[in-house]
Amino acid sequence: MTKEITIGNVKIGGNNPVVLIAGPCVIESEASALRHARLLKETAKRAGIPFIYKSSYDKANRTSIDSFRGPGLERGLQILKRIKEELRIPVLSDVHCREEMAEAAKVLDIIQIPAFLSRQTDLVLAAAKTGRVVNIKKAQFLAPWDMKHVIRKIESAGNRKILLTERGVSFGYNNLVSDFRSLLIMKEFGYPVIYDATHSVQIPAGRGARSGGERKFIPYLSMAAATCGADALFVEVHENPDRALSDGPNMLKIGDVEGLMIKVKKIAGISK
Repeated sequence: MTKEITIGNVKIGGNNPVVLIAGPCVIESEASALRHARLLKETAKRAGIPFIYKSSYDKANRTSIDSFRGPGLERGLQILKRIKEELRIPVLSDVHCREEMAEAAKVLDIIQIPAFLSRQTDLVLAAAKTGRVVNIKKAQFLAPWDMKHVIRKIESAGNRKILLTERGVSFGYNNLVSDFRSLLIMKEFGYPVIYDATHSVQIPAGRGARSGGERKFIPYLSMAAATCGADALFVEVHENPDRALSDGPNMLKIGDVEGLMIKVKKIAGISK
């Protein structure tokens, strides 16, 4: 059984029900972020699922220099703080550099280390030293058993509030596949394991200067992850994915979340 991690009023791991971590890829505006957060909170409540809101204040790893990155650290954190306080839900965002860690930790309940940066020792240690919950996305090039080294880095700073996320593995160029053995292997480390169902269907740079994706596979991979005992499902969603400013092709329509999570909840209950 995995360790139980408490984030505000949400508990991940142990015998707790599967958790939904969801929101748009990037903060597009304050109004958009608040609207999505409210809709998702209501959706999760109807589905009987604990909910954590996610959205990036800065997408620093975009394919093109011309791609939209978000409002940036200061404005982005102001928006996430408002969502956290007004809606009383935990919030998560990526942090890409050590210089932003202290400010981000004042607002974020979960500091997420992006997959490409999961081996950056100084960044991982800086996140660990904030005392916040740290979610490490397993890099596309890392084997699941190598995540034990990342865990040791965080634990060395006295932090044992760790979440591990599977987001697919590189399969040749511009393609990702999910090896569901990864969830089972990482669960052996004792910490909660999350499945990122939307980045797992991403096609990096699949549209030249932009990433592509195949959202039609999200429900099936999500249910497979629930079968393998995922403690939480990470899903990027948007009210109109085809008009989203980042990762639209691999985001789920917000209206499809409730039905999916009801199925995932049932499967996860059986698996646990």
